Amino acid sequence: MTKESLAALLNGREYCNEITPAEEAGAKAAGLLVIFGASDDLTELRGALHDEAGAWEGAAHRIDAKGFVPDWDSVDHHDEDECADYFARKNGGFEVEAKWAEGDYSWVIEASVPCATFDIVEDGEKYCRGIVIDLADLGS
Repeated sequence: MTKESLAALLNGREYCNEITPAEEAGAKAAGLLVIFGASDDLTELRGALHDEAGAWEGAAHRIDAKGFVPDWDSVDHHDEDECADYFARKNGGFEVEAKWAEGDYSWVIEASVPCATFDIVEDGEKYCRGIVIDLADLGS
């Protein structure tokens, strides 16, 4: 499975039925990460990672091997381990932007790394332009 073939498979899926558990397991085995918007306030990760982050009215996210890198404001500044984890991760991974109300879509996901796109629909209307990333494209 490639990022392009998975994006083609997901293209045209209905909102809330973006990816099946079997497809997610296949994506994980292939090192593929599916990223899409949900509801009016979430960015979702499926496949190689399974995570979600708040994105009210859009958000910029940093994603690494553990998932979404937390914002400094969400870190407990009195917890030395949590602070150390944040500083170890804050410049790693790659950036993703979840754009709210972009053109004809409720969500458009864009990344700073190579990706393949797919569209999610809701009642036949464009809902989200999601992306699939091959973690092998990211190198170490």
